[in-house]
Parts: sequence; structure tokens; C-alpha cells
Amino acid sequence: MLTVDFTRFPLAAGDRVLDLGCGAGRHAFECYRRGAHVVALDQNAEEIREVAKWFAAMKEAGEAPAGATATAMEGDALQLPFPDESFDVVIISEVMEHIPDDKGVLAEMVRVLKPGGRIAVTVPRYGPEKVCWALSDAYHEVEGGHIRIYKAEELLGRMKEAGLKPYGTHHAHALHSPYWWLKCAFGVDNDKALPVRAYHKLLVWDIMKKPLATRVAEQALNPLIGKSFVAYATKPHLPKLPEAAVADAS
Repeated sequence: MLTVDFTRFPLAAGDRVLDLGCGAGRHAFECYRRGAHVVALDQNAEEIREVAKWFAAMKEAGEAPAGATATAMEGDALQLPFPDESFDVVIISEVMEHIPDDKGVLAEMVRVLKPGGRIAVTVPRYGPEKVCWALSDAYHEVEGGHIRIYKAEELLGRMKEAGLKPYGTHHAHALHSPYWWLKCAFGVDNDKALPVRAYHKLLVWDIMKKPLATRVAEQALNPLIGKSFVAYATKPHLPKLPEAAVADAS
């Protein structure tokens, strides 16, 4: 289940991609399938081990084009172990709402992104997330949980302050909002409640079968109750200084 829409966020074979806070690796795997040189980074060692296993399995099964590479590694989003301008593409999906210093994370992403490079940021959408917080304290008052809810204009403003130029937004996963409302209403750790179990089966069926009816329904509902807000931006090229100014500076 991808949150980033690669029809709006073009990825070319050979692009160097950082999936920051990769989690289980869903976006990293898609980038690898598209022929990129992928680095999947997360602070969770267990998840990184699983992502590395899946990368190896994908390579063995021939799921990635020749020339594509994939690496999974532990790391700190606030101190990325890469030189400046290392990546053509950076993806950070459902991560920034967990991090106190979100401005610091944005600064690090901009640092390692090449001029002209592209970045995709996804966070829980304000409205559906507010419902979850209202229904359950346990949903967010946990170690490593969500510490803020972004309004769209707030996130875009922070991206601009970091030096990025947003070029598009959309919402995703409308069918998942009611599931999380049910989880919050019946208890976030209570998977035995009948409405929760029934809705979970629906979501699994939808992900596996991808029926037209639910695809159409989700497209129609995304603007209203989409669970995630997705923003795309580029890192502008710095203007070239006149030759006289360069000579004076040297």
C-alpha cells in the first residue's frame, strides 16, 4: 500500500533515493522495482533487518531491473550519514509527526538532496487525525507516538522555510480512516472487537484484490476523509553568480 503517488512523483531508473524512516520498506521496495539506487534508513534495527531480507529476496527473484541497488541501514534522521547533495529523491512517509525537531529533519533532508531533486512528505491528515485523538488518548500518548497534528498549510510552510518549492499535494487512504476511528473507539489494542475485525478483513481484501469498486470509492472519498496528506516539492537550483561576482569573491 503506497502513500506516495509515483504518477505525480516521477522516478527514473538510476535515481539515487533515500527512504527516510522507511519502516517496513513499502516505498523503498517500489523504488527498487523501478530501477533506483535505494537507501532505506530507519532507527529501528529489527525493521531494518527485515527490509534487508526483502531486498535480498527481491534481487534473487529478479523483481528489480539490472543495475538497481538497495541498501538497508540504521541511522538518525537528524544526523544523516551522507554527504551534501547525495540523493536525487528523498521520501519521508508518516514519520515527521513522531519527531520533536521536525525542522531539523527537514534541514537534513534538504542538505542531502541535490539541487533540482524531488522530495515527498506524507503525514496524517488534520481532520481524520483529530478524530483519532478525540476518541483515544492511547492512540497518541505512547512512547514514539504522534506528538503533533499538521494542518496542510503548516506543513507546506515549514517545507518552504527549509528551502523547498512545493509543487503538488493530495490525500490518500480514505478507506483507512474509518478503520482507525473504530480502533480508537473500541481500544487501539483491541483487535477482537467485531467491527474492527470485519473492517480489517475488508481492507486486506481490498489491498490484495484491488477491485474497481473500492478504487473508485477511495478516489471519491480521498478529498473528504483521506487518512494521509501528501506533499511534493523540489529543491531549487541556486542562481548562478555573475562571473565578476565570482572573481571578486575569490
